[in-house]
Amino acid sequence: MTIRQSILAAALTLSALLCGTSFALDTPTGRTVLTLSGAIGVKNAGEVARFDMNMLEALPQHSFTTRTPWFDRPVQFTGPLLADVLAAVKAQGGSIRASAINDYTITIPMADASAHQVIVARLLDGKPMAVRDKGPLFVIYPFDSDAALRTSVYYERSIWQLKSLDVRP
Repeated sequence: MTIRQSILAAALTLSALLCGTSFALDTPTGRTVLTLSGAIGVKNAGEVARFDMNMLEALPQHSFTTRTPWFDRPVQFTGPLLADVLAAVKAQGGSIRASAINDYTITIPMADASAHQVIVARLLDGKPMAVRDKGPLFVIYPFDSDAALRTSVYYERSIWQLKSLDVRP
């Protein structure tokens, strides 16, 4: 994606959020990697919103390097903010039920998305993540940014092999 495309995607998202106008979510042209359901205002497939990797890549991208319990060294994660993914579908709720490919589920408070700069990582050290490497998507907290995040509560909320987010009131 070019810088111009990134700026345009960010501007469209911001404009839709600030103006309260309807925001059309593209239809995935590639394989769906993330499905959002529940209390969302923008859908592109019946009662859900589906994203392919290109759609996630079109959102503003963020990176941070952090230590985790799952890797033996600090690693860099890159992807859109969870808050931006939720904003793209006009999510309104108090919690998010996140589910992984292996059916692991965890509830993430909606407030975490903005309070902690949580990202939906699609790259690990600049490379796409295979399923065997915890991919293709990984909800990750910036653990090194705040000692309070280095607890089992936040480690459990960092769900890898993410496949869906169900926004709950």
